[in-house]
Amino acid sequence: MPGHWSFDELKRHVTNGEIDTVLACFVDMQGRLIGKRFHATYFVESAHDETHGCNYLLANDIDMEPVPGYKAASWKQGYGDFIIKPDLSTIRHIPWLEKCALVLCDILDHHHHEDLAHSPRSILKRQLARLKERGYLAYFASELEFYLFDETYETARGKHWKGMNTASPYIQDYVIQMTTKEDAVMRAIRNGLFDAGIPVENSKGEWGPGQEEINVRYAEALEMADRHVIMKNGCKEIATQMGKAITFMAKYDYSLAGSSSHVHNSLWSADGKTPLFYDKKAEHTMSPLMRQWVAGQLKYADDFTYFLAPYINSYKRFQAGTFAPTKNVWSLDNRTAGFRLCGEGTKGIRIECRIGGADLNPYLAFAGLIASGLAGIDEKLELGKPFQGDAYGGARLREIPKTLRDATETLSRSKMLKAALGEDVVEHYVHTAKWEQFEYDRRVTDWELHRGFERY
Repeated sequence: MPGHWSFDELKRHVTNGEIDTVLACFVDMQGRLIGKRFHATYFVESAHDETHGCNYLLANDIDMEPVPGYKAASWKQGYGDFIIKPDLSTIRHIPWLEKCALVLCDILDHHHHEDLAHSPRSILKRQLARLKERGYLAYFASELEFYLFDETYETARGKHWKGMNTASPYIQDYVIQMTTKEDAVMRAIRNGLFDAGIPVENSKGEWGPGQEEINVRYAEALEMADRHVIMKNGCKEIATQMGKAITFMAKYDYSLAGSSSHVHNSLWSADGKTPLFYDKKAEHTMSPLMRQWVAGQLKYADDFTYFLAPYINSYKRFQAGTFAPTKNVWSLDNRTAGFRLCGEGTKGIRIECRIGGADLNPYLAFAGLIASGLAGIDEKLELGKPFQGDAYGGARLREIPKTLRDATETLSRSKMLKAALGEDVVEHYVHTAKWEQFEYDRRVTDWELHRGFERY
C-alpha cells in the first residue's frame, strides 16, 4: 500500500515531473486544512524548511472572521506572523488532485520558534509526550459518518439547504443493494484515500438515507489524527469532483440520525507490541491500568465534551433512540452508552468513546481523552460496574452536557485540563466556544420565523 514519502522520494518525483504542486497544510481550530499551494520545485529547494502565515488563522471562526478578545492574536497586536513548519515525515501523494503531494505542518511561534501552544497539533503532541514519559504508546481509531447528497454545494446553497436529495431515499444501514447505487462515489473515496497512504478498511451505509460511514485502520494517535483530517478533506474534494456534496454536520436534519465520530483508544508498550489494556485473568479482561484510564475518561467527560462537540449544532445530535449517547456511563458492547467496551477477551481490547460528532477536531478530541485517561491513572480511580440495559431511560445517570453553553462552562472550570493543556490553551478554546455561542444567540433562525412570524 502506498504510504508516506520521504523527502528524497518527493524530490525524485518532482525531478521526474510526476509532482508539480505541494500542499503545505496545518490544521485550524475547526479541524480544516489551511495552507499554501507551492510550486513543487520551490518547495523542495526552499519552502520545505518553513513558510509563514498570519496568526489570525488560529484566532478566527469558521467564517474566517477575526474574533476579538484573544490573548494570542488581535488587531491591537497587529496580527503578525507565525511559522508554518512542514513535518517532512507526513509527505504523501494526493491521487485525486493532479500531480499533487501534501505535507502537514506544525505551527511555531515567530519569535522563539517553539510549538504554538494553542495549535491543535501541538496540543495533541504535548499529551503524547506525557504518555512517552511513562513508556506508553496510544493507538487510536476514529470512525467517520457523513451524509452524501445528489446535489452540488451550489445547488444545496440555492435550495437554502432544504429539500435536498440524499444519495438514497431510504435508510440503508449495511444494505448492499442500496449502497451499490452510490458506490461510484464511495469507491472513488475508498481508493483515493488508500492510494494516499490512508489504510481504508471499509465503507458502509449508516442509519440515515444517504448516510455513509468510512473506517480506516487504527494507528498511533498523531498519525490517526493526521489521517482523519486528510480523510475529511479528501471526501469533500472527491465528492465535489463527481458533482456531489457531503456534510459532516453532527445533525443536519432534526428528523434524521446524526453523524458521529466514534473514537477507539488503547495503551500499548512504547514499541507498540504489548497491549497494556489486556489481562486475560481480569474481569472482562480489563487490566487495572485500563480500568483507571476508563474511570478517568468517565470522571472528566464533562470537562472535555467541548472537544468532542464544538458547535451549537453538535448538541442536537444527543437524542434518545438515535444511536447517539445521552449518558456518561460505560458499558459492555452497548450502543446506548457514552463509552463502550470493545474487543473483550482479545489483545485488541479498547474503549470506544461514542460522544463525539463528525464535526470534531481529532487533535483536540484525542488530547482530551488522553489527558483524562492519564488523570484516571494518576488518581488511581476505581471503575464502577458497567451499565446494563437501555441507558437512554436509565434513572439517575449522569447526562452528557446538553448544550454548548453547558460544555463551555465545564471546560472553563476544569482544573484537570488546565494542568494538562495549560491555562492559556484552555482559555483560548473557552473564548472560541463563547464566540460561537454569541454568534448563534444574536441570529434570527428559520425556526423562529416559522414559529412566531404570525403567531407571536
